[in-house]
Formats: sequence, structure tokens, C-alpha cells
Amino acid sequence: MIIEVCIDSVESAINAEAGGADRLELCAALEIGGITPGPGLIESVIANVTIPVNVMIRPRGGDFLYSDAEFEVMRRDIDFSREAGAAGIVLGILMPDGSIDFDRTAYLIEYAAPMPVTFHRAFDMTADPFQAVEDIISAGTARILTSGQGITASDGAVLIGELVKLADDRIIIMPGSGLNEENISEIARITGASEFHLTGRIVTESGMLFRRPEVSLGNPAMRDEEYLLKIADTERVAKIKKLLSIN
Repeated sequence: MIIEVCIDSVESAINAEAGGADRLELCAALEIGGITPGPGLIESVIANVTIPVNVMIRPRGGDFLYSDAEFEVMRRDIDFSREAGAAGIVLGILMPDGSIDFDRTAYLIEYAAPMPVTFHRAFDMTADPFQAVEDIISAGTARILTSGQGITASDGAVLIGELVKLADDRIIIMPGSGLNEENISEIARITGASEFHLTGRIVTESGMLFRRPEVSLGNPAMRDEEYLLKIADTERVAKIKKLLSIN
């Protein structure tokens, strides 16, 4: 059983490895599903851990229908990730009709070699998940990260189990979204998956003493979270790892 911990800081990376994470997915802006992290963060995380680091290649939030200019950004980010020592990359590109953008996905997989590619939760936005699996396999992808087209992996666990059977060792199907110590054993049982994606985070208070609670730098509805930090917790990751080991 492999645990991949999704992180967005050096501290979370170090904590996740200490808790027994087998691999990291490095992103920025997790609140919008993750985008490509900056070069300084990529280099710093890779320098501070010994486990593999897969880097998210997503030029912006929103949908997964990319322009030619955005596609070129993705190519350049793959170049930098390779040079920085990333173990793999994570990406997803769709067509307007909700199918996999096969040609550009296959191109980036070949371009990224020898780094393996994970097709991320753009998969959960596809019109036909069973056809999408076949297309992603044909493109040469190593794994698919999915919530089973549900809000969380618990919601989509039955579909994930069907996809694991369909994949039949041709590709790894990795459940992700909302996995924690309360549901990991049940999700593992229902899906039959062998790799799992989670954050293992806890919420801590900022060390700022002076605060302006009336000001928000983002969504005003999220004003209360301006001084909260979400960081991977070593003990929480270790607990989830232990639960999987006895599953």
C-alpha cells in the first residue's frame, strides 16, 4: 500500500516523509485543486526530502481546456521539473466535449520521459470515465488520480472499484479527495486500490500578532481563514499509513 501525500510547502513535505509517506505530489494553491508550484518551492522541497516528488503541471485554475500558449507553459514547467530532479509529473488535458485530449496528453508523456506521468483529477471531469481510462492507458500514463467522479473518494468509491477492475494492472488507479484516518480502511476495501492520495493536514494558527480581520486578500467569504495555516501532520500521516498496513 502506497501513500502519496499532496503538499504545498517545505514543512509539509518534511512532515509527510517523517510520517511514512512513500511519495509526494507538490502543488501550489491547493484551495483551487492545485497549480504548478514556483521554481524555488520545487527545488527546496526536492532538496529537503529523500522520497520521490511528483510536480503538478497545471498553468492555472479552472477548467482543463488549454490554449496553445498555456500548453507551451506546461512544456517549460516540465523542463524545469526534470532539471530540478522531480521523480514524475502530474497533468491533465481535456477536449471541449469532456473527452481526453489524447494527442497533447501523449505528446507530454513522451516529452516528460523518463519521468512517469500521473493523470490528475481532470479525469473526474470527463464525460465517459470508462473510455477515458482506455485513452489514458493508450497515451502511456502511469496512473490516474480520481475521486470516482464524486466530490470525495468516499462518494465515488464504487466507481473507483470498477475502474480498478477495468484497469487490470494496465495502469494504477489512485483514489484521492477527502481521504483520512476515518475512511481510509473502508475506501481501500471497496476500491481494491493499492495507492492512495491525501493531504494529512491539520489547521494551525498563524504566528501573526497584529491582524486586520476586516481585510481579505482573496475571497471575502474566506476572511476567517486569512490567519490559518494548513500543514501536513506527521502523526496523522503515520496513523493513516498504519491503518493501511493492517488493511
